[in-house]
Amino acid sequence: MSKENQNVVLVSVEGERFVVDRKIAERSLLLKNYLQDLNSGDLHDDNDADDDEDDEEDGDDEIVMPVPNVRSSVLQKVIEWAVHHKDSNFPDEDDDDSRKAAPVDPWDREFLKVDQEMLYEIILAANYLNIKPLLDAGCKVVAEMIRGRTPEEIRRTFNIVNDFTPEEEAAIRRENEWAEDR
Repeated sequence: MSKENQNVVLVSVEGERFVVDRKIAERSLLLKNYLQDLNSGDLHDDNDADDDEDDEEDGDDEIVMPVPNVRSSVLQKVIEWAVHHKDSNFPDEDDDDSRKAAPVDPWDREFLKVDQEMLYEIILAANYLNIKPLLDAGCKVVAEMIRGRTPEEIRRTFNIVNDFTPEEEAAIRRENEWAEDR
């Protein structure tokens, strides 16, 4: 089987296995770089040559890759996103301005309508796996949850405890009066 059509087995922190096409796995720059290193021989030592031949004879055309920082439910969501976007072209990853200016794709917006814990875990997984378009979409959704809200509304939304005394809060408001929209 050609390297491009190879299956990749992603193993979550709980040990659950997810078989995906290599193209899907390569939406993650972390996994893509690992696979490229694996193919170039950088991750094999000379003693592995015989093992590789045996694997080919057995028909073993899968590469197993642990994803130790990602729970199964989150990895499943990330894979769902990658499958949907397998042929998508995203703004150049090095061009921060175009990435920041790009609106959240309607499908991504609907996909990210999950509970806050799952949203945060998807963002963390996208960061760990180096999937910038998913990371950007997740962060934009969180930013939209904050935009136009008062500090108290933000605290309620994200279950943040206000650790300022009323006196400290009043002092901070006085110091930052100039920044208030009036």
